Amino acid sequence: MTAPPGKTGAFYQRDRSWHPPAYSAGYKTSVVRSPSKALLSLDNTLSEITGPVFGHDTIGALDNDLIRNFAKDGDPIGQRIIVHGHVLDEDGRPVPDALIEVWQANAGGRYRHRNEGYMAPLDPNFGGCGRMLTDESGAYCFRTIKPGAYPWPNGVNDWRPAHVHFSLFGAAFAQRLITQMYFEGDPLIPICPIVNTIPDPAAIDRLVAALDMQNTIPMDARAYKFDIVLRGRRATRFDNRREGL
Repeated sequence: MTAPPGKTGAFYQRDRSWHPPAYSAGYKTSVVRSPSKALLSLDNTLSEITGPVFGHDTIGALDNDLIRNFAKDGDPIGQRIIVHGHVLDEDGRPVPDALIEVWQANAGGRYRHRNEGYMAPLDPNFGGCGRMLTDESGAYCFRTIKPGAYPWPNGVNDWRPAHVHFSLFGAAFAQRLITQMYFEGDPLIPICPIVNTIPDPAAIDRLVAALDMQNTIPMDARAYKFDIVLRGRRATRFDNRREGL
């Protein structure tokens, strides 16, 4: 996809049939998080289409290496992986210098968070957080441990698939995206109540990172490829809440 030369103007609105409804009966917390009144459609303001600017000096040398950036006396336990891809705008153009923040559970499925309720052990060498900037081609890459699945109190026996959370700041405030990335082949994906709020199977597929054997590090780490589209009809799904909430 390419945009006409010199294209400017408001960002494309999200496709309501592509993103999940704010209320989904099978996802309990959406009951209190969903709006009780009809949504309003507002035009983009100047502050929304002129964006934050992040300098490279804000990113540390190990910020995109979750295997090493919290380690105290050794590497964390788990399957070593590389996640890479490109960040694109609504016309398929690369988004350079986009700030990406990621966070995840450890290999046992536990987050390093004071309110964590799952009793899997913490890994003393894994913090579960990282950040990076996209390069001039919109590419990003980070190294981590594949997260584990974990139970959550939505239903009697609901489990979240292994996933990584993403927060992205694009070229403008309206291009802020929070989403989740799943892993190809995970049997928990089709039975997850959160995943099942998404009405279009093609949109679910866009949240699943493909195994990329061409970019593995032999005898070290597997690779997964995950491209992200910030806006437009085929935008990567915005996590949990609809646009404007």
